[in-house]
Amino acid sequence: MIASFTEEFDTLYYIDSFSEHINLTHKKILFALELGNYSFDLEMLTLLSSLNMNNSSIMSGSTAAILVHSNSQLYTKRCAQGLVFTLNLLGCNFIGHPLVECTEDFINFNTWKKLFTELSLEEICYNQCKKLGKRLSEYEYIKITNPKITVLYSSTHMFSNTLDYWHMVKENLSHCEINEIHIENGKIMDCKGCSYKLCVHYGKQNSCFYGGFMVENVLPAIERADSVVWLCPNFNDAIPANLTATINRLTVLYNKMNFYNKSMFGIVVSGNSGSDSVGKQLIGALNINKGFRLPPRAMLYETANDPKSIYSVQYIDEKAKSFAENMINNI
Repeated sequence: MIASFTEEFDTLYYIDSFSEHINLTHKKILFALELGNYSFDLEMLTLLSSLNMNNSSIMSGSTAAILVHSNSQLYTKRCAQGLVFTLNLLGCNFIGHPLVECTEDFINFNTWKKLFTELSLEEICYNQCKKLGKRLSEYEYIKITNPKITVLYSSTHMFSNTLDYWHMVKENLSHCEINEIHIENGKIMDCKGCSYKLCVHYGKQNSCFYGGFMVENVLPAIERADSVVWLCPNFNDAIPANLTATINRLTVLYNKMNFYNKSMFGIVVSGNSGSDSVGKQLIGALNINKGFRLPPRAMLYETANDPKSIYSVQYIDEKAKSFAENMINNI
């Protein structure tokens, strides 16, 4: 997998241990995971434990991709989500679809076999690794001036700490066009699960089986946007149901176009704990699966329970301002 991935690179440096002298900034980096019997790559965990986790710029300017191999059918996606989550906090940028995973006997490539009938499952795997390597090697960040930002939320204005936090961030955003869309209860049905061909058919007509608010408002806004911000209060350590349905319904647009030139951001507020669980779900659904670019430090996490208690969090104004600056600098 690594050999196929690196075909497009002229110069390679293999790192099996980190030290304080290693410069991880402004690089293109491949993280390769070999999962053991206990669902972890212990060597990678050892490498990461040697990094200064308090330095949010240790990977500034770097962009990464991931290869994961497992001898079972489990754990590859969970481990990849966790790694992306951690590295993103350290300032690493991830291209859309940054992952190729290989499970037991290459079984996860069976769906690709329908497209590449002449190739074996193993050959399909290596072909996907090569394509990922080519995309990383060719990737160049291009800053967008006066970006169009679509903001999706499902909370009410009266009680939502998450929405209040966004308003603090928004106050520090300038020279951008912001479109806020409220996903109210009952406005968006979850994905019906149409066949691939039928979904593509609807996509070509800028439509969907259910039509309605999603087709008339949400999909056009995301299609026009340079960046999409997801406001996610922590509901039982999960993305709110209305936003989950929205993500599922993105498939019709996803089958029409790729999202590689669109960035994603998230604001997650928990009453007690679990913001990392929600953040990893956003990363898995939108960066790994749907292909949105994940800019460095793309998620803003906070703990606030009672209504309006977000305003009492220490240094909250500074955090909101810093996140807004990070957004503008990385869209």
